[in-house]
Amino acid sequence: MAASKSRSCFQYLFHLAQDNLDFRLPEIKALLLLRGKPFCPGKNFKEKSPFWCLDGLSEEDVRSVMARSVCAKSAFELWGHGQTHSELKTSLLNYPLENMSPFMHKDSTYRINVYTFNKTLEFQDRIKKIDAMDYLPFEGTVRLKSPQHIFSLLEDYGPDPNNIPDHPNHIYFGRWVADGQRELIRSHSVKNRHFIGNTSMDAGLSFIMANHAKVKENDVAFDPFVGTGSLLVACSQFGAYVCGADIDYNTIHGKGRSSRKKQQWRGPDENIKANLRQYGTEKMYLDVMVSDASKHVWRDVPLFDAIITDPPYGIRESTRRTGSHKDYTKPPDGIYAESHVPVSQLYHLSDIFTDLLNFSAHHLVIGGRLVYWLPIYRPEYCEEIVPLHPCLRLISNCEQILSSHTSRRLITMEKIKEPEELDSLTSPDSSHFSHYQFFREKYFSGQNKKLGKEDNKSDVNGQ
Repeated sequence: MAASKSRSCFQYLFHLAQDNLDFRLPEIKALLLLRGKPFCPGKNFKEKSPFWCLDGLSEEDVRSVMARSVCAKSAFELWGHGQTHSELKTSLLNYPLENMSPFMHKDSTYRINVYTFNKTLEFQDRIKKIDAMDYLPFEGTVRLKSPQHIFSLLEDYGPDPNNIPDHPNHIYFGRWVADGQRELIRSHSVKNRHFIGNTSMDAGLSFIMANHAKVKENDVAFDPFVGTGSLLVACSQFGAYVCGADIDYNTIHGKGRSSRKKQQWRGPDENIKANLRQYGTEKMYLDVMVSDASKHVWRDVPLFDAIITDPPYGIRESTRRTGSHKDYTKPPDGIYAESHVPVSQLYHLSDIFTDLLNFSAHHLVIGGRLVYWLPIYRPEYCEEIVPLHPCLRLISNCEQILSSHTSRRLITMEKIKEPEELDSLTSPDSSHFSHYQFFREKYFSGQNKKLGKEDNKSDVNGQ
């Protein structure tokens, strides 16, 4: 690296968590876009690797990304790397001394950590690796607790836990810059949440969705299938004002049977607003309302910076909308029953996604993002079944496998223009509609096959 390079042109090493692999790249790209920076990977970039080298960033960019990311564990200013310790030494000795010296002078305190991916080292082996780096010009004092600077030696032993090599595939050394927000997954776990339901979104995935949507401070985020509000919790954590709608009156108002064990009915203060209050973001709560997603009540103008949702698939929650196949007499205008409960009918998945994309095309601001889950029967999946819209550009399509035959894909789209009279959903061709129309039947047919195989095994074993 040339000595003339400014600190903003350094290379940075990102250490990624090894879960939700498909979601990591779209998350980091989205967070960099919030800083106006492109994603510029270093040489030999591998998406599934736990270590990414990125170019063209400043330390402020890196800290901004790590202040949001739940897919990244830590980030480092990369000083050297190689496939062997000898190559690492050569790389570090070629690193400009003037870039090291602000962190190695005699009045500084520091410590060196050793991290190994896919291999456990004994304590003495870690100490030996640190001692072997005595060629670095450290002049400061070692302090294990709260040092001014932390450095890390990171060794990658490959992804296969059943075939761990004796020597690492790659070695990195750098100055620690910041940690990611993995702690949010624990602190916002639905296990400890005030108000939950049968389909409350996992905390980690909720934050990933908010990051994919580029939710930022003072945005307005909307969930048209809000349920118990897990996605509103995540968006409010990043400074967005949140609102939502759902057809289920009991869920919206926190009434009815509880989803918790040993608790029959929901308490008096179990609701979405109480969840935000639990995490100190109640001031970001706008409101939620009982509403039918197929018959929205919003003015036909751009209102939202992000629409983030997990539509019902008909598995654990029914897909319903107001209406009836039967003929009925509509009462005169202005005459309403005092306690009228609308009749509901089946809301087909194909109609749900048609309505969702058309709604987003009309109510997102330009550059606003729609992030939603699309259920998939894996044996029949192809990219052509993903719904498209002329006003929305597909940004990413990430798979979360649910079983051998089903998965759901996190779809991220960005609004690129206002809808015109001829703009409407570009639907999959008619041969693909059955993929959504009969997803529930296919899901349970797979479950039944699995149970049948288990019964057959039991019969063979004489159980």
